[in-house]
Amino acid sequence: MSGSTSTDGDDGTATVPVTLYTREDCSLCVVARETIESVAADLDGVTVDIDEVDVDTDPELAEEYGERVPYVLVDGHPAFKYEVDERDLRLKLLAAS
Repeated sequence: MSGSTSTDGDDGTATVPVTLYTREDCSLCVVARETIESVAADLDGVTVDIDEVDVDTDPELAEEYGERVPYVLVDGHPAFKYEVDERDLRLKLLAAS
């Protein structure tokens, strides 16, 4: 009974993994994280597990994403680039839960 899961728990809460590709000194990345946290806090029955990845720590990621950060995956699927739209994020999180 260990490990995280994206299925409903006993309390009816679903956990949705969100990956945020970022880098240091990225103001848009800070705004994206704040938006994700704010939307997640307002959703009943959905918990968000944010995995923040600094693309500059991995040469392959730095090459793949370059300056295209923040880049956000919701439940493993590409969702946002540069800006996170609150309404779209809410819909994507509910659909993934």
